[in-house]
Amino acid sequence: MFHVKPRKPRLHLFDLDGTLIRGSAAAVEISRQLGLVKEIAALEEGFLQRGLTSDEFAVQARNLWADLTVDHVAAAFEGAPWLGGIREVWADIRERGDHCAVITLSPDFFVERLLDWGVDTAHGSRWPVLPFTEQIHRPHILDARAKVRIARGLCARYGVAAADCVAYGDSMSDAELFATVPETVAVNADHHLAGLARHSYTGGDLREAYALVQIRAA
Repeated sequence: MFHVKPRKPRLHLFDLDGTLIRGSAAAVEISRQLGLVKEIAALEEGFLQRGLTSDEFAVQARNLWADLTVDHVAAAFEGAPWLGGIREVWADIRERGDHCAVITLSPDFFVERLLDWGVDTAHGSRWPVLPFTEQIHRPHILDARAKVRIARGLCARYGVAAADCVAYGDSMSDAELFATVPETVAVNADHHLAGLARHSYTGGDLREAYALVQIRAA
């Protein structure tokens, strides 16, 4: 009698900005609701080009968003240019007995809305409660190294080895995670992930990026 070896569970790790949200970011969409597109663009440039740290970015964004409300965040979330098929991909992952998580540097009050779309867990930088009455606590703001730390914690939580993880990302904040996970998908990525990703996808539907991994696993 043949014994089928049990299939190992997989953990799929998704970036948010530039990955699930194509060509934009949570901070940009939030700022759009406040009429602060130019101001956030300058901050984004500082982060991407001039070495502005993620915690300093958050401090300055918090000052820009002094009038931010929950309604602004809801409108930003609903209006963001999301990839197609996100809910369907996460439903398929869970139906297979696998797990999925979003890990991002963006504010928790934005990313946690994705829990309603079917992701198992969503991790963002911890911001003050809206409407703001407190300042940013810098240790609560995530950076690229924190993505790796959170991924390791999720592996332990779900009983998954790093070798059985899949990471999806688009930019330099994903590079450290891509270096630690063997199965990686660069989604509409910039040059920072060149040579680091096993798969590369350009387009508007997460189902197509996800299929690259499923084809390899078949």
